[in-house]
Amino acid sequence: MAEHGYRISPWELRWCGLDVDQLQRTESTFALSNGHIGVRGTLEEGEPRGLPGTYLNGFYEEHGLPYAEAGYGYPEAGQTVVNVTDGKIIRLLVEDEPLDMRYGHATAHDRVLDFRSGTLRRTTEWSSPTGRRVRVSTERLVSFTQRAVVAIRYEVQPLDGEIQLVVQSDLLANEPIESDTSDPRVAAALQSPLVSEFVSAEDFRAVLVHHTRRSGLRMAAAMDHQVESSGNGLRTQIDAEDDLARLTVAVDVPEGQTLKLTKFLGYGWSAQRSAPALRAQVEAALAGALQTGWDGLVAEQREFLDHFWETADIEIHGDPELQQAVRFALFHVLQAGARGESRAIPGKGLTGPGYDGHAFWDTESFVLQVLTYTMPEAARDALHWRHSTMDKARARADQLGLRGAAFPWRSINGAECSAYWPAGTAAFHVSADIADATARYLAASGDTAFDREYAVELLAETARLWLSLGHHAQHGGFRIDGVTGPDEYSAVSDNNVYTNLMAQRNLREAAAACRRHPDVARQLDVTDDEIAAWCEAADAMYVPFDDVLGVHPQSEGFTTYAEWDFAGTSAEHYPLLLHYPYFDLYRKQVIKQADLVLAMHLRGDAFSPEQKARNFAYYEARTVRDSSLSAGTQSILAAEVGHLDLAYDYLAEAALTDLHDLHNNVRNGLHMASLAGSWLAVVAGLGGMRDHGGRLAFAPRLPAQLDRVSFRLTFRDSRFVVRIGQDSTDYQLVSGEELAISHHGTELTVGAEPVTMAIPPITPPGPVTQPEGRAPRRRNPLEHDGRG
Repeated sequence: MAEHGYRISPWELRWCGLDVDQLQRTESTFALSNGHIGVRGTLEEGEPRGLPGTYLNGFYEEHGLPYAEAGYGYPEAGQTVVNVTDGKIIRLLVEDEPLDMRYGHATAHDRVLDFRSGTLRRTTEWSSPTGRRVRVSTERLVSFTQRAVVAIRYEVQPLDGEIQLVVQSDLLANEPIESDTSDPRVAAALQSPLVSEFVSAEDFRAVLVHHTRRSGLRMAAAMDHQVESSGNGLRTQIDAEDDLARLTVAVDVPEGQTLKLTKFLGYGWSAQRSAPALRAQVEAALAGALQTGWDGLVAEQREFLDHFWETADIEIHGDPELQQAVRFALFHVLQAGARGESRAIPGKGLTGPGYDGHAFWDTESFVLQVLTYTMPEAARDALHWRHSTMDKARARADQLGLRGAAFPWRSINGAECSAYWPAGTAAFHVSADIADATARYLAASGDTAFDREYAVELLAETARLWLSLGHHAQHGGFRIDGVTGPDEYSAVSDNNVYTNLMAQRNLREAAAACRRHPDVARQLDVTDDEIAAWCEAADAMYVPFDDVLGVHPQSEGFTTYAEWDFAGTSAEHYPLLLHYPYFDLYRKQVIKQADLVLAMHLRGDAFSPEQKARNFAYYEARTVRDSSLSAGTQSILAAEVGHLDLAYDYLAEAALTDLHDLHNNVRNGLHMASLAGSWLAVVAGLGGMRDHGGRLAFAPRLPAQLDRVSFRLTFRDSRFVVRIGQDSTDYQLVSGEELAISHHGTELTVGAEPVTMAIPPITPPGPVTQPEGRAPRRRNPLEHDGRG
């Protein structure tokens, strides 16, 4: 058995045996989603369970935000993702005894998430307390091709003579959920958030329609079934009430025969549509699923994933566990964004209720980088969602006395719902992050329609924010004061380098977009004088530098703060935000997550190689990685400056954050940005990929522990593969037009024939240190040889 209970395999995640104490973890890792619907990996029988969850992207309930002292501009309403009607439940009674893994005896039990089939399979052999034996085999999917559909195949086979089997298939709303609200990373518990509007049950089909009490959203869930059995005396019955619909199937099944139940689920929600319209919508989804059939849905799922892996796969030779973890990461990033279709991509995807189901800036800065180069249509959809919330962003800016668009730090529907001003409203960099993702998508896709219809407005309105938020100082330079950068342990500071450099790019990209489309600019009332003002501010952007230390302060004055007492901080006191007041964190040189280091990745064109090396060493000694966002970025810069072993360690940390539950909160969902960060650590770290100015450049290097790494990318409708060895790298076009790129500064053209380029040597830099007790775990691939 591999460490932490998972067997190591390149294309699947398998857990053998049942550990009830680990159910909340595996319910997250085994979650299925398509970006519209998400279902946690709870057992079909409903119990035992850790944290049940079925989610619809964008479906939330409002609640008041309590303030001890309210202030002008404070957000008034919070938003929390709702655990909607659960259709996964299929209970089994064996001669009147419920199959419950806490009773009787399981002689065999394993579950496997298959990255190629896109299904979760489970096999259990169980002896009831009175000794009756059955084998239960299940498989479930959330369809990538039929967006509103979930399907489950449930099979039961007697192992010791004829057995009476009773199956109860449920639609259950308002499941009771317990939540630990002492941890700010955990969702608020909602008690009975759904109000019943409509109930229908006939034959094998049932429909439940509910609405939320405060947010005014309405959702419908429907189920239908196919029953196959050669047993005796088959009887069925269907019943429904406000929060429960149940199909009961009873039959005597001889040994060697099978009871097979196929359950089809349809989900839909709307802020405007009526109950009859939503009922019709989910029943239409069921009709399509039944017409396709179980085998057809499985075949469609496999075809969809075959295409994805042909476009996006990463191969790692020399570390089997890391290979599995990176494919696990890619699979879940795909699930988070594949069919979001103009909805947000939450920080936990749809794998759990952590962070209340909110989307943050890390969607644009981490997840969309992956999707832009692997599934650009999903990146487009996510940016379209941001554009659809423009009115709310404009209103927020106006409320704050600013121009343009101030996008929220955390939200579900586009309105700011962070009750903590320093980490929420003050994190204005979100608007620049959205602009950066927009410019990256345009450069990588060449999507001229999106450019005209959405991008110009996104870029122009965010540029307007910076011109009203910052000012030209008397002594020279354009300053942006009183803001919070990515590091949440340093708040409301002046001239955060990350924010200023990202705003600078935002201003220049907005000017270029308005010049590309002057007619669209006129519709937005953008004048030539305004464009000139953007360019002037960008050219004058103030970027502080500490001449004494020879490094960039994270923000103005940061390097003069007192040092944090790392030696006197016990391991039990991490994460620091749960054990120390923010007041103390804000005035010390302690960093939650990569900030200046992230600036050196996304705005690497603004730093010299020498500055990068000195900055990296300085901030490495002060970054405690209390955020899962950090390891991937630290891996990228470690690789760039030549700390290849350290880059390897951080890559493994990013990739294994959830599989090893490094932050002890996987029970509330997976960390999408960290999963995306593992892709970035491979492609931008080991592969050295940069896209400054919309042109692809690579500077690959491998640590000694890995033999070969290859990855696939899409750029301007051309697909190509990069194969990195210890001494050389091959670039080869898979489909589309030839591409011009650079390799360690040498220009080349990628075509159908592989182009082999030597990897130049690098002088290893001096050693770096981390805060005491916060170094990444050393990665030894020999400990993870895949035998399981």
